[in-house]
Amino acid sequence: MIARFGHTELPERQARVLRRAIHLEWITLAFLAVTATLVFLVLGNSQAMKAAWTEDLLSFIPPIAFLIAVRLARRRPTVRHPYGFHRSVAIGHLVAAVALTAMGLFLIVDSGIGLLTAEHPTIGTVNLFGVTIWLGWLMVAVMAVTGIPPVIVGRMKLGLARELHDKVLYADADMNKADWMTSVGTIVGVLGIGVGLWWMDAAAAIFIAGSIVHDGISNLRAAVVDLMDARATTFDDAHPHPLVDRVDQYLAGLPWVREAGSRVRDEGHVFHIEAFVVPRRRKVALADVDSARQGCVALDWKIQDVVVVPVPALPDIVDAITVDAVTPRGSTA
Repeated sequence: MIARFGHTELPERQARVLRRAIHLEWITLAFLAVTATLVFLVLGNSQAMKAAWTEDLLSFIPPIAFLIAVRLARRRPTVRHPYGFHRSVAIGHLVAAVALTAMGLFLIVDSGIGLLTAEHPTIGTVNLFGVTIWLGWLMVAVMAVTGIPPVIVGRMKLGLARELHDKVLYADADMNKADWMTSVGTIVGVLGIGVGLWWMDAAAAIFIAGSIVHDGISNLRAAVVDLMDARATTFDDAHPHPLVDRVDQYLAGLPWVREAGSRVRDEGHVFHIEAFVVPRRRKVALADVDSARQGCVALDWKIQDVVVVPVPALPDIVDAITVDAVTPRGSTA
């Protein structure tokens, strides 16, 4: 039973969330296996169906990346890897993003060529239980049935991604949420062939490929930024992470600190923090520095490693918080 990231013991709530996320990803893989098989069986000559099938295959990457990253991240730091193996999350994020972007661009080019050369796809009939039916109806039925569960599972994953601060899980959830657009686009393309509007199939395929590229580029940007040690952000990269300000506020509120600021490295699930403090007096007791470090670690489970450095002046790269900006201890304000 996984209950840690590196040497960080997960609180019971986060441990439960992690177990649930792992179970959901295994369920996702099982569902994708069924979905990809069903779509392949009714593929036909529709470009939209081929694009949808490709997206189903690509959808395997984020869950697999998450499961591998979680397994690696639980390893304790070593001499060779003193920061632990948390970067496996960012690497998994990057691999998934590159695969999505590359395949999406390929599908856009492939479908665009089909549209420019005016390829007229045809959908034949199939004998099912002694009855001859148009294969397009089976395509529509498969896309309608398989397009609903991923949306539900994706919304469930969003809350788990927030709790675990897991960007791979968030990317997977975001893709699942958008699966309904793929299903609708594919259905429109197939029905377009049925009514003689051949170009609707290629247009639907380009729409699906565009959705894949959008997911890929947005995740690629986020993954690269994280690997470049940008300022820590929330799990969806929407805002600077509030934990950074909490650390600075805590340190600036200590009796012996005049000013505080920190730089925070997002390692995946956890943060590594270099906190700079300007002391009120020339000599600082080692016990005070160690107590400040332990106090920072106690603020949140995501704070794994903290280095508190007394300095005469804060570096220019950090946002300073002075004692005047912090409510004094014991105040009722």
